[in-house]
Amino acid sequence: MALAGAAARVAAVHGAAELPERLRLYDSWAACYEQDVAALQYRAPHLAAASLANAFPGPPAGARLLDVACGTGLVARELHRRGFRCLHGVDGSAGMLERARSTGLYRELRQCVLGQEPLPAPAEHYDAVTLVGALGEGQVPSAALPELLRVTRPGGFLCLTTRSNPSNLQYKAELEAVLERLERQGAWQKVLAQEVDCWEKATSEEESTQGTGYISGVVYIYRKCPMLPLEEG
Repeated sequence: MALAGAAARVAAVHGAAELPERLRLYDSWAACYEQDVAALQYRAPHLAAASLANAFPGPPAGARLLDVACGTGLVARELHRRGFRCLHGVDGSAGMLERARSTGLYRELRQCVLGQEPLPAPAEHYDAVTLVGALGEGQVPSAALPELLRVTRPGGFLCLTTRSNPSNLQYKAELEAVLERLERQGAWQKVLAQEVDCWEKATSEEESTQGTGYISGVVYIYRKCPMLPLEEG
């Protein structure tokens, strides 16, 4: 029953066409969000934090990190476990931010809908930026990636995830086209693109990867190049 309820709530937020309705659903989901993702065996926060910690060259304790679409703080818990202490978070949902605040892991939390407005941070402010779980159909548009780059310092790291289930494949292809274009332009360099088979439990038979009962996903790590090229034209 727990899995059925979680699946219904996932379908609802992904199916909401208008932003106000989507945010309302996230607000109401906040109270049981962590139970739902546990039922779904959602591994993205653990996988992303482990990949970033492995790639990060310096001591993590003093590194400034921005957790975009931070939700209830699942990624922050994993990062804190790996020594990151200076954590800032943003999310579009006030309900999710309230839960994130209760963890005590963030030094700063702000409400922001990435893709609709700029991040509330100056340019080149963060040593690392994470966006875990929100790059998908009906969520954060791939066109918002340059805004993540803007707030990352030269040489800093960006950790992104997306799903590879059938309903997200078109979005994933568009996302990867943007990732590759930014790399060709010299904005960043790819450090890692790790495909993971058992990302989380599938919420329907159609979404399942080859009948496994799970969907797959991918973790990307990029490093911002020291200097951005001059714009053409």
